[in-house]
Amino acid sequence: MGACEFIEKCPFFQDKLENKPAEVEELKTKYCKENNLNCARYMVAHALGKEKMPPNLYPHEKDRAYIVIAEG
Repeated sequence: MGACEFIEKCPFFQDKLENKPAEVEELKTKYCKENNLNCARYMVAHALGKEKMPPNLYPHEKDRAYIVIAEG
């Protein structure tokens, strides 16, 4: 699996962790580069469109992503 198509423009990394470069790289490796299907943000963007993605949704919050998608 290749890198996520949202990796460079994901608002989560632009807004939430801009002052924490080590954490950003760790999360990008785990959720954006290795397997974006594990990313809650990708799940919502893929299912509903990126405009429906809650701005405060963290990549590890898959349970919350399921709720957002169900309420879609």
